[in-house]
Amino acid sequence: MTDFHPALSVSVEEDLLPLSAILHQRGVVHRIFEENGQQVVAVQRAAQADEVTSLYRAWRAGELRIELSRQGRRPPLVTAMSWRSVPVTTALILLSMCGFLLFYFSATRWLGYLTFTPFEVIDGRPVFDSMHSQYWRLVTPAFLHFGWLHIVFNSLWLWELGGKVERVMGHINMFLLFLVIAVVSNGSQFAFGGAGLFGGMSGVVYGLLGFSWVAPLFQPAWRIQPAPALMLFMVGWLVFCMVGLVEVLGFGAIANAAHLGGLICGAVLGALFGMMSGRQDS
Repeated sequence: MTDFHPALSVSVEEDLLPLSAILHQRGVVHRIFEENGQQVVAVQRAAQADEVTSLYRAWRAGELRIELSRQGRRPPLVTAMSWRSVPVTTALILLSMCGFLLFYFSATRWLGYLTFTPFEVIDGRPVFDSMHSQYWRLVTPAFLHFGWLHIVFNSLWLWELGGKVERVMGHINMFLLFLVIAVVSNGSQFAFGGAGLFGGMSGVVYGLLGFSWVAPLFQPAWRIQPAPALMLFMVGWLVFCMVGLVEVLGFGAIANAAHLGGLICGAVLGALFGMMSGRQDS
């Protein structure tokens, strides 16, 4: 897991929002948290610790002036940096959109390369084969989406949860988390539902939800835990789907095993990595 390195410790009375804004503009990945009655600014790269200290001193000495816009719209530079700071999350959303477009434009041939098992359409119905050695299929169903609501909601949740996790864990670890959760969620759906046309980033979203909830319990410095109301809503929706009410209402079949498998996988990973990080800090 990516460790953050303390760069600055100041009184909790200070407003560090302007400093945080200039660090974002300069591409310095950082986080600010309270520890032992002090505000701590930690950076992802140890080499940037001196830069933070120098900026802070210049700012407090009046040599550097930082003005925050009072308008609702962020400055263009800050907006541009937001997606650049989470390239893995951004790439996952873009690939999901590509998977949706394949389905939307009925590109069955290409769609068949991404399903958990290959299939052919015979007499208007899909006939599924075995996976053989095409192990990429363990992951690629996560990019398939079968409706506008499907892709929009998964993209929004992925941006919200994945973005926070990636900023804390780093790009490589975020990618590895995605791979493991995708394999477990897709494998769970296949194990419980058999061969079929299933897909979506929902299993990964639930995995990130579980990770975000459990990891901070063991590593409080990772301030990524969702609000209790959000957690209640997501788990409530999972139960709502599992008891079959969504299908009764005519919203179609839901990959419940993928959701549950992803949630459990993410929670386990959150506990493991949270404990490992906590031990490193002690």
